[in-house]
Amino acid sequence: MAKTTQPAAKTATAKAPAANTTPVKFIFDKSNYTWFIIAIAVVAFGFVLMAGTTDIYSTTKIVIAPVVVLAGFGIGFYSILKKSDIK
Repeated sequence: MAKTTQPAAKTATAKAPAANTTPVKFIFDKSNYTWFIIAIAVVAFGFVLMAGTTDIYSTTKIVIAPVVVLAGFGIGFYSILKKSDIK
């Protein structure tokens, strides 16, 4: 019996023209990331305040540092929920 060979499949060397392409729209803007980095810095600063001195009952450790950490979390929520200016 004789073998029949089929031609090799054509390779797609030429790119097909892209029809109706739209630019990619990201959810977050540069300002969102900036606010988020600020939030991370504020939270880290709050934890540094908590680690402060050896005095366990200092006002800085039990009042100011937790408020700073919560403010950092608030800034983080704001950075996530802020609408970007991109239309």
